[in-house]
Amino acid sequence: MNLSRNLRIFYQNKGYQLISPRTVSSASSPVVVENIGTISLIGINRPERRNAVDPPTAEVLYKAFKDFEQDRNRSVAILYGKDGNFCAGYDLKALSKVGTQIPSNDPDHAEIGPMGPSRMAFSKPVIAAVSGYAVAGGMELAMMCDLRVMEESAKMGVFCRRFGVPLIDGGTVRLPRLVGLSRALDLILTGREIGAREAYDFGLANRVVPDGKSLEVAIELAKTLSKFPQRCMNTDRSSAYYGVYDAKSRKDALQREYTEGIKVIVEEAIPGAQKFAQGLGKHGSFNIGDQSGRKSKL
Repeated sequence: MNLSRNLRIFYQNKGYQLISPRTVSSASSPVVVENIGTISLIGINRPERRNAVDPPTAEVLYKAFKDFEQDRNRSVAILYGKDGNFCAGYDLKALSKVGTQIPSNDPDHAEIGPMGPSRMAFSKPVIAAVSGYAVAGGMELAMMCDLRVMEESAKMGVFCRRFGVPLIDGGTVRLPRLVGLSRALDLILTGREIGAREAYDFGLANRVVPDGKSLEVAIELAKTLSKFPQRCMNTDRSSAYYGVYDAKSRKDALQREYTEGIKVIVEEAIPGAQKFAQGLGKHGSFNIGDQSGRKSKL
């Protein structure tokens, strides 16, 4: 979904640099990519299927995120769905035509998953702007992201439960870590619908916003993240993921946190401390170049 005219005017008036829309492949691409400064907007563009992902869409979506990951000029990505729905999961109509010839996407041999980028390990933040349905594989894509901005009427759920379609895009791995095993099993076993407010209470949604505002709020959030010293922020981000998913022990996690963190001291921490000593970044300001003392709303 390209930015609406009103939203474009809003960001232009705030001084943001808008880059002309481009598609990853063609004008009819199932995935569209648009950039606002250092922020990449990656949109699933199959509204006629509630943005369900078929194999060609998965491949293009994977490529879009691969391009983002490799682009040093992009600091944050936002994943969203066009025309009111985030993603209705894997396209079951496409699956119904496969027969017994199931394509192999074994994690040992392929970084791309059935939903596309679901197995990627990003080095930079990714935000999900969730509207409408984010269910089954669509919920897995949302959980792939670091943060989820969810509209009030949006819905999540393991809807594939009723059709015998398993979670093979990280759902059983990420959900227990995000909300705890008990709540994860409630959603995984029952396949029930979960609304935005309950998702927020669970810790699955990070922000709940009025309908139609998820992309706008996600962009504001991404803009805030992009202003921070990037190596420090992304080192801490990486350390948090390592501690949750890969650390062999608490000591191992603490050692990696120190080993990677100490590398940032000279490059960003000392210059940051010098700016603090000069009076910048005080009174709650998240912009160390801003001496007005204005507080971040995020």
